Amino acid sequence: MKYKMLVLDMDDTLLNDDHIISKENKEMITKAQALGVYVILASGRPTPAMLDYAKELNMENSYMISFNGAVITDLKTNEIVFEQSLTQEQIHTLYDYSQKSKTHIITYLDGEVVSETNSEYIDVELNITGLKHNVVPDFKKAVYKSAIKCILLEEPSYLKEVEKDLKATMPHFSICMSKPFFLEVAQTGIDKAYSIKILAEKLNILQSEIIAVGNAGNDLTMVEYAGLGVWVDNVEPELRDRANVIVASNNNHGVAEVIEKYILG
Repeated sequence: MKYKMLVLDMDDTLLNDDHIISKENKEMITKAQALGVYVILASGRPTPAMLDYAKELNMENSYMISFNGAVITDLKTNEIVFEQSLTQEQIHTLYDYSQKSKTHIITYLDGEVVSETNSEYIDVELNITGLKHNVVPDFKKAVYKSAIKCILLEEPSYLKEVEKDLKATMPHFSICMSKPFFLEVAQTGIDKAYSIKILAEKLNILQSEIIAVGNAGNDLTMVEYAGLGVWVDNVEPELRDRANVIVASNNNHGVAEVIEKYILG
């Protein structure tokens, strides 16, 4: 099988625990691109928090999927080719739910992370994205327009219970865990697989010609959609049997292993 598209989750997949692309991963990605393979970064991160990595990988002729599939960016033209947001009313509803469930809630407006509260879990997102934290006195007043997504944040075991309840209470949203303390909410039907389908159609690439590599719940749809679905070894335990293969961890150059085995052959 000749694979034409390689879709990579970033945090805890392509990036090691220090948020760095290893030399081994970078070298193999360069080789894959030289063969004409489209390398696509697909992350829950906001678009600005992905751009430096795309530049590091010389992806100027490729595409990038951000916000868990809600935005697709053409890196050649810097144009957004697809975007789907939550409405202001939907975000306000999610805020009300966060108050009821006693979770923190953040969204993204004007290049900033917006919340009413501070939290060690919000600090993780700030560290990952490098975005400014706008702590507001009134979340609903601050959210005066649509935004791409929201995240509910709390201690992992409690948040697992919140996830079950939110899916039952608001099944129309796209809901997934990206980290044990990040419960992500996007517009109906939006996930990484949905955006990969859009890109594959645009580029005349078959589903069977796609490899997707991830590690977490927000990667599940793309891993199951791809012709070859791959977990890195640090995948969440309950997901281990939901991919075709498992490779080395994010700290042991799992992405390089995928390329060497299934693209370079």
